[in-house]
Amino acid sequence: MVYKFRVILDNEEDIFRDIAILSNDTLEDLHNAIVQSFDFDGLEVASFYTCDDTWNQEDEIPMFDVGDIPGEQRVMSDYVLSDILDTENTKIIYVYDFINMWTFLVELAAVEDVVAGAIYPETLFTHGIMPEESGEKNFMADEDQESYNEFEDDLDEDDLDMFGGEEGYEDYGFEENWN
Repeated sequence: MVYKFRVILDNEEDIFRDIAILSNDTLEDLHNAIVQSFDFDGLEVASFYTCDDTWNQEDEIPMFDVGDIPGEQRVMSDYVLSDILDTENTKIIYVYDFINMWTFLVELAAVEDVVAGAIYPETLFTHGIMPEESGEKNFMADEDQESYNEFEDDLDEDDLDMFGGEEGYEDYGFEENWN
């Protein structure tokens, strides 16, 4: 089977790509198709994130095993697309380049038969031009949560001094020049 995805850049402008890929390809194959279709150089780290129907981020699926025990963490190449995405579970989030945080909403739009002679993955449609920089992300608290700025007025310099203000290092049982 062929999965057809719409990959939308999380941006104010409408920028997306439609990609067809085999259902038995991996998330790593989808990552490579996204990188190529958006003209990235492919040198940055990326991750997929499972999500619910309203795009709330859940579990990370990284490119590389960064866990404490080698081989314990599953990575993109361990996930076949049809094992995690189907007509019921159609959404996944993709983040490329953790410095710039290019964030994409990836949605399975169709499941179709393989077309004889077609080469997959394939970029089917392109809309919009990538901006030079990713959009500014708003990491604000929900409306019912208080933000850091609301507490800022209550703090003095001693609250922000990691070494306890005037006392210095003495209270920590080691000297300033410990190494």
